[in-house]
Amino acid sequence: MTDIAIEPPRAHARIVYLGPVSPHWEIYFDHGDRTVIEEFRARALARLVLLPRDDPQFRRNRERIVRDAERERISLEWDLGLGDSE
Repeated sequence: MTDIAIEPPRAHARIVYLGPVSPHWEIYFDHGDRTVIEEFRARALARLVLLPRDDPQFRRNRERIVRDAERERISLEWDLGLGDSE
């Protein structure tokens, strides 16, 4: 049996869908290194800026953002405005 050291997240982000009128998205951070946060925010918003939640491209870009957050050790929370069905 191998021991795997799981490192704690470097930051926590909450990505919120603001609605169908642009800007559609905002990203809030609870804690974390300011440099990591700003770089992640820039990359994530570049993928989301013109996409409403129901756009087919959103699903692909959401997966890219999730992978980016995993690489950077950022825990993510999504608020898509859909209630408890998310």
